[in-house]
Amino acid sequence: MNRIQSYLFKQVFRSVVVIVGGLTLLAILAQGLSQTDLIIENRQSALTFFYVVALGSPQIIALLTPLAIFVATIWSLNKLHRDNEIVVAGAAGMTRWQIASPIIRLAVLAALALLAVNLWVQPTAQRALRETVTEARADLATSLVRPGQFTKAGDDLTVFARESRGGDLIGVLISDNRQDARDYLAQRGRFVEVDGSPSIVMWEGQIHQTDSNGALSILDFDQSTFDLTPFMEDRGAVVLKASDRYLHELVNIDRTNYQQIQDADKFVAEAHARLTTPLVSITMALIAIMAVLGGDFNRRGYNRRIVFATTGAIGLVMVQLTIQSASADNVMVNFGQWLVPLGTLLVLAMIFFKWRLKPAHRVQGVTR
Repeated sequence: MNRIQSYLFKQVFRSVVVIVGGLTLLAILAQGLSQTDLIIENRQSALTFFYVVALGSPQIIALLTPLAIFVATIWSLNKLHRDNEIVVAGAAGMTRWQIASPIIRLAVLAALALLAVNLWVQPTAQRALRETVTEARADLATSLVRPGQFTKAGDDLTVFARESRGGDLIGVLISDNRQDARDYLAQRGRFVEVDGSPSIVMWEGQIHQTDSNGALSILDFDQSTFDLTPFMEDRGAVVLKASDRYLHELVNIDRTNYQQIQDADKFVAEAHARLTTPLVSITMALIAIMAVLGGDFNRRGYNRRIVFATTGAIGLVMVQLTIQSASADNVMVNFGQWLVPLGTLLVLAMIFFKWRLKPAHRVQGVTR
């Protein structure tokens, strides 16, 4: 690239970084609001909250990158036009192709980066995210006791503590409603692990139990341990969804697994979406280029063409998302995931390259 092309590349690259960063921060903020239950309901630390939000960012970036490429390209080119820099480049003998080539190169680089995110970064982050959320929701030690509140773990266990002080629970009440229902009342308690099993150790309390005849029996104790293992959620293997799987796992499913066989069409649709989304980024860049460089020069700007291009870009994204959704129910629709971006790219390329050798500052006269 010559100096002018390097300058154009840097201008668009800065815009892409700013716009992707801004849109991603907004999307992460929205996602973060939906994850606040990790702190409120499961009493997780702020570090866990930000970790979960960060793990969700690759999927957001993959979704927003095509739109960011379009916005950055059209904004940068329009700004260069307003500053007469495109006119100067054309006056220096540069063709439309020479002006557009740095942007197309950037779009290709962005598509390759997006492909890497789709194939490796996103599934890795999604797996870690699902495991972290599952562990947080199954953590009895942080979610079961909230000072001053009655909390339940299923239908058979209710726990109350008047307050928490220095890691100890003060004024503990445990209601075990299983077959041999009994209530535990203690002056003090603490969460511990006994042979790897979560438990509550209580001191200076009583056990109240009613027998089959309705007679109440009370047993005083100095120390008693209540095992929480029967009330824990299943910590078996985390079920991986389509968004959590690597490409080879989407294509080669386990034919002995009933759930994977049921979701086979969804896995295939996700695999095609991972591969075709980068193509949408290149197509969006070419749409933006056509809006500014694809017609006659106009000193008053290209607002009308930009509006048409924006409408077309939004329409392209909506059609692509609709086809991706429909592909989960019909394998044959996956052909459309390739046809839409490639077909649009081919048509735009044919139109643009028809004009690629013409000067950027005069084509079919100059509109004043």
